Amino acid sequence: MNGQILAWALPITLAMLAVSMLMVIIRLLIGPSAQDRILALDCVFVLGMYVMLSLSMYYESTAYFEAALLIALLGFVSSTAMAKFLLRGEVIE
Repeated sequence: MNGQILAWALPITLAMLAVSMLMVIIRLLIGPSAQDRILALDCVFVLGMYVMLSLSMYYESTAYFEAALLIALLGFVSSTAMAKFLLRGEVIE
């Protein structure tokens, strides 16, 4: 029963994640302020992590979990660095 539910739920999930990523990328490109663009970039990283986790369940592979972990780490570091750059004008003190 669970396999049947995942068989149709995961493609729908991936399609919805793709649509939301497209909308966030549009916000990233035309965002009115730098803060909006940083939030959009952070959201792209989170959605990319969700895509990797969904693909991991779909293909029943653990390799995608490692990619999701790397995306999460890179997303955190880049968002923090950009926010610090906007606040102080420099990343490294």
